Amino acid sequence: MAGLIKREDIDEVRARTDLKEVVDAYVTLKSAGIGSFKGLCPFHDERSPSFHVRPQMGFFHCFGCQESGDVISFIQKIDHIPFGEAVEKLAGRIGYELHYEDGGSGPRREEVGRRQRLLDAHKIAAEFFRDQLQTAAAAAGRQFLMERGFDRMAAETFGVGFAPQGWDGLLKHLSGRGFTQEELKLTGMFSESSNAGGQNRIYDRFRGRLIWPIRDIAGDTIGFGARKLFEDDQGPKYLNTPETVLYKKSQVLYGIDLAKRHIAGKRQLVVVEGYTDVMACHLAGVDTAVATCGTAFGADHIKVARRLLSDDGTGGEVVFTFDGDAAGQKAALKAFNEDQRFVAQTYVAVEPTGADPCELRQRRGDDAVHSLIRSRRPLFEFAIRSTLARFDLSTVEGRVQGLRASAPVVARIRDGSTRLGYSQELAGWLGIADPNEVLRAVKTAERRDHQGAGHPGSGDGRTGDRRAADGRAADGRGSAPDAQATVPEPVYVRPDPNDPVVRMEREALEVVLQQPGLLSQGDWQHFGASEFAVPAYRAVHRGIVAAGHVPAASNQWLDMVRGHLPEELTPLLAELALSPLPASNPDTLRRYCKDILRGLFEMQITRLKAERLGALQRMDPAADPDAYQHLQQELMQLEISRRALRGDGS
Repeated sequence: MAGLIKREDIDEVRARTDLKEVVDAYVTLKSAGIGSFKGLCPFHDERSPSFHVRPQMGFFHCFGCQESGDVISFIQKIDHIPFGEAVEKLAGRIGYELHYEDGGSGPRREEVGRRQRLLDAHKIAAEFFRDQLQTAAAAAGRQFLMERGFDRMAAETFGVGFAPQGWDGLLKHLSGRGFTQEELKLTGMFSESSNAGGQNRIYDRFRGRLIWPIRDIAGDTIGFGARKLFEDDQGPKYLNTPETVLYKKSQVLYGIDLAKRHIAGKRQLVVVEGYTDVMACHLAGVDTAVATCGTAFGADHIKVARRLLSDDGTGGEVVFTFDGDAAGQKAALKAFNEDQRFVAQTYVAVEPTGADPCELRQRRGDDAVHSLIRSRRPLFEFAIRSTLARFDLSTVEGRVQGLRASAPVVARIRDGSTRLGYSQELAGWLGIADPNEVLRAVKTAERRDHQGAGHPGSGDGRTGDRRAADGRAADGRGSAPDAQATVPEPVYVRPDPNDPVVRMEREALEVVLQQPGLLSQGDWQHFGASEFAVPAYRAVHRGIVAAGHVPAASNQWLDMVRGHLPEELTPLLAELALSPLPASNPDTLRRYCKDILRGLFEMQITRLKAERLGALQRMDPAADPDAYQHLQQELMQLEISRRALRGDGS
């Protein structure tokens, strides 16, 4: 991101984006009354829909898990991306050009349009490949899947397809859908060659191969992985999309679109080595599995993982699965070097026979896949023991060499307590009686590390703070600490919905938040003068009054109300704004709202009458006849107001 997005652009993107249209891509919504929709919550498991969306107001709320917010926070939560990225994504979706506080700008409209065209081409290509898998020419592909325990339903779940053996099957299909050669060249789905006349032509990159669509965290197809099926195919066993505007292999995790919710919920990420391993894990119930695409698990992958795991020092685990051979050990040690960027605990799960998760599931069933993950060992231990395995520890020379080789590994452990613990473990594994000998070797290696490229523990340590700062500043809600920061904030207890007073106040707030246009100027004055007994509702009432009377509810108005509330009351605001009102048509809605407001105002008048009557009874008329008469007039006026509310003269 070029800088902090201007506040007016954030507001414009929020106002121009249809919340229902965005949510529809993730949740099946059904009508839940006038202007309201509901569906199964995408943020927690449930059987009955408790997730409500009110498009006109631009708010969503789950009455089950209490997640709530506007369209920007929905994209943040569902795609696990920072605030600024969510705004940029939504801006790209509607073709809006953003501007930044530092004078920079976001992607130009033509760039946004080009990106969308590439996404559209990938979506159509994925559908083409998927359809081709059911043709007679794809028998070898279907056989490959069946031999590995994947039926048609499994193939459809992961969108597996087949690229026909011809040179231009996909080319003709996409050209027929209106894509130009210049656009198709940018997709990475085509190769280019020159004919005898020196003219360039493009042809299908993937031919006669089984195809896996590679999707980003939002579920958009951005590339493909292709597996060789036929002996006459002279290409590599696996062929992926090359680097493109959409596809950056160092940032891509295959299966992340399906696994993201489970990773966030279980605080676990399982990293496997191939597409079929991801499929096998998910089908076996290990639904947190992902795979890199032709590259090692690196720094950019870790950024994705940290967002999903909420890697903030409170837990979570990353499990790497590797073959037990030398290549697997090398990959594990590479992961160890990157481990210092994590706060979550990292583990290695190695299958002694060398079988990968796909093979394990074929041979021994789903339980074997679970057993592999349960057999995980801390990555630190694996890295140290793998280093020691290169030496003959039965000899003095071997132990000395083992200490020299493994001390730098221990020295790279960022956490001091963990480093000390493994120094002591290393002494035991080497058979060294004095642990201080190992500690001295580790400290020496640590000093050398500091003198070299810098302490590895520093890694990407600022990532979390930077992310938080981006979100706060871009949303316009962040502020520097001040002298009031030490004053304790009031604690708002969740109101009891069964209390009749609480219920009346709640229903009144629901009406005013959802249908402010039904309040006359007089109603608004009565509402502003009302006093709420419940602290949480009192705070919401004050926020509404501070935001001001508007002709109709909107996301801008609710955002203004939210701006006057403590952050902890945002879910309550969303709940009040989205609770279905018991009305099936505009007429019954109008009557219901009027009845609720009349009930609130009458309750307020009754309370004031009781206060004035008590004061009148305590007063001596002879001592202050003017005050006594004034109270009598107030009581009379309150009774007139009460009768006017009823409208029947009673």
